[in-house]
Amino acid sequence: MSLSVVNLAAELSIRADARELRRASAWLKRTCLEHSVPLEEISRIELCLNEALANIITHNGTNALLLPISLHLDICTNQIPKAVTLIVSDSGAAFDPLAAPLKPRPKTLAEAEPGGLGLLMIQNLADNVSYQYSDGRNQLTFSVYWKEDK
Repeated sequence: MSLSVVNLAAELSIRADARELRRASAWLKRTCLEHSVPLEEISRIELCLNEALANIITHNGTNALLLPISLHLDICTNQIPKAVTLIVSDSGAAFDPLAAPLKPRPKTLAEAEPGGLGLLMIQNLADNVSYQYSDGRNQLTFSVYWKEDK
């Protein structure tokens, strides 16, 4: 990939509350649409965002719920491939979702249990996913790429 030129860097801070998911999604969609990100890529990054936020709110403990979740969005359209990158940062207990064992797929419908597939979905929807723990915060980064205007 070529050197990234960020056309836009935007940030949003939200409470670790399920009611904030809608506001975060609306911000992401609106910002991406304003910068001509194709709908398919917006849908992919939005699903990743919603899964990451749901996991933080449900699993990351008391500290994650006390302090805001930070969202940092970079949109790079002056390169090939073009890219949207989102960093989701929370103050919960250190947890590397990329090192966590993925839930095995059920063999039958009777074995199926709700939940547990969000991390797999993020890894399948995003073109790049990374994690780091820095300054007491989890930072999950995911990107989607595209080559042409759609």
